[in-house]
Amino acid sequence: MATTSISPVNLSLSRLEAMAESGYYNPYTIFDWPDSLPEDKPWMSEDLVTLAGTQAWGELTRQQQLALTRHEAVHFFSLNVHGIRELLSEVVLRIHTRVYEQASEFLHHFIGEENEHMWFFSTFCLRYGHKIYPPQPVLGSNATEDLGESAQELAIFARILIFEEIVDHFNAHMATDQALPEIARELNRVHHQDESRHVAFGRQIFTQLLEQVKENRPQDVPVLARYLDNYLDYSVRSLYNPAVYRDAGLPDPLGLRRRLLADPGRAQAHDQILNRTRKFLDRNGLTPTEAHA
Repeated sequence: MATTSISPVNLSLSRLEAMAESGYYNPYTIFDWPDSLPEDKPWMSEDLVTLAGTQAWGELTRQQQLALTRHEAVHFFSLNVHGIRELLSEVVLRIHTRVYEQASEFLHHFIGEENEHMWFFSTFCLRYGHKIYPPQPVLGSNATEDLGESAQELAIFARILIFEEIVDHFNAHMATDQALPEIARELNRVHHQDESRHVAFGRQIFTQLLEQVKENRPQDVPVLARYLDNYLDYSVRSLYNPAVYRDAGLPDPLGLRRRLLADPGRAQAHDQILNRTRKFLDRNGLTPTEAHA
């Protein structure tokens, strides 16, 4: 990775490093993995499934609703596995480089924690769902290929940040949902605990790189705004997987996905999922309104 035209980032990470060290846990011993999970209770919060708030949810039998929560839980954790693998591949390339030299100590914690997250999410998927759902097609990168170096770098860390903030929305909710099996709550709780540091780090990186973009190539800002707005939409749409609906025994999985994405009942859920990230982008002059201008 060539980053010769990007100035070194100047971050305040001592507090995050201390929190990572003091909060360290052994993921291979901390969890109590039951042999199986009950099928008469949801594995994912019912108000977070992709049919929540729609007429389609009410038309399901209770058995179908519970089956959907099981497969959506496995799909959500599968999305985490794939997202973590992507972000790790990017972060490993940057540790101990000139631009990120000051962040390298924290990046060691980050890489270790994310690798452990990928392990326990994949363990849940394979142990209880007997599969990891394949990754969905990625959003094309051609929209950023004409950007300057700082803007391209920002796009990478922005994707990581968006991924982390979206999954943390789900983690924070499910960590306290007493209807879920204990192992599901615990995985979400531990991930939420770690992600709070990762999001704080990601926002620092984002802000620093955006300052460089605004100073050196301000014409890249509206292009970034459009790209990130598209990425928010792509991220939400990735939650809707026809394979999940098929595995849950729901008819016409592809048609169901299309109807759900067009259902006004899902708009409020999308706003809740993206609210924190959109506010952050807005404060930094990268709002969806500007993106469509």
